[in-house]
Amino acid sequence: MKYLDEFGNPELAKRLVEQIHAVTTRPWAMMEVCGGQTHSIIRHGIDQLLPDGVEMIHGPGCPVCVTPLEIIDKALAIAARPGVIFCSFGDMLRVPGSGRDLFTVKSEGGDVRVVYSPLDALTIARENPDRQVVFFGIGFETTAPANAMTVHLAERLGVPNFSLLVSHVLVPPAIAAIMESPRCRVQAFLAAGHVCSVMGTREYPPLAEKYRVPIVVTGFEPLDILEGIRRTVVQLEAGRHEVENAYPRAVRDDGNPAAMAMLRDVFEVTDRTWRGIGEIPASGWRLSERYRDFDAEHRFAVTGIHTSESPLCRSGEVLQGLLKPHECAAFGKQCTPRTPLGATMVSSEGACAAYYAYRRLDLVHLS
Repeated sequence: MKYLDEFGNPELAKRLVEQIHAVTTRPWAMMEVCGGQTHSIIRHGIDQLLPDGVEMIHGPGCPVCVTPLEIIDKALAIAARPGVIFCSFGDMLRVPGSGRDLFTVKSEGGDVRVVYSPLDALTIARENPDRQVVFFGIGFETTAPANAMTVHLAERLGVPNFSLLVSHVLVPPAIAAIMESPRCRVQAFLAAGHVCSVMGTREYPPLAEKYRVPIVVTGFEPLDILEGIRRTVVQLEAGRHEVENAYPRAVRDDGNPAAMAMLRDVFEVTDRTWRGIGEIPASGWRLSERYRDFDAEHRFAVTGIHTSESPLCRSGEVLQGLLKPHECAAFGKQCTPRTPLGATMVSSEGACAAYYAYRRLDLVHLS
């Protein structure tokens, strides 16, 4: 197959579902790490086509959702300062901080702008040399190379009024943290194909071996996900725990060497707090010493941040795979896309947003 729509072929999907049923003899619980995969699973009803007892657990794969509340509150404080142009992708503007969001800051007079690339923010900085321009750099390994390249260019071009508010997180340490949780039920993982297109698959065999879990690198279309599930169940039934690449059209074992070289130059590994989960050692990036002058946290020295999550929001349990979105008492009531209590209801990759968008009628009857 070479065209994208072929990866949604219903006849081929039916065959894969039949193969999954044919090889399944017992219950299994597997986690898709990526929020894009979660949305595809819920949108296409893939989880409802699986054999009884085969459960998809939704993991912390939404970059907006795991951005820590403290960083969001720092973003709000920086964006509200005079002389600052604060740039972000659009999905961050409605993510609630302790008391407001970036849209609120914008409505109060802050210069908050939606951009489609960190390079757009760099262009704004070059066009406004008398203003401080900050780009909100969040996400997994997928978005980090573009942010790294932008900081590298800012240094090379001599753009001193550009800075990056960094909140990058890494997938492999999160997998380890999930497996070491005493409440963990995960027996296998579908790894995010776009992350592996950058970083390759070399970080995953030690995890598969240590925790004795299959890890299958998977894409995002229905057939991609069904094939990933099929391969995972085959391994589980055989008692194997190996890393497989079910997304070879985009992923190589060695990843993207040029992107990884840029990441090594601009970033260094650090401990990182994940919203709703807590601190995971060595699970994030920060700007390296060479580029520290472009770090917005250092430049603006925002202090005195006191975070406060909504007591009704259980998105942390959703992100850890301990709770399905509709099992939260606030889901669809106090918490909706118009009045979100947590980031999982805001983001285009959030599990709560997926359940609200694609299963609303079913969930009304369940509540």
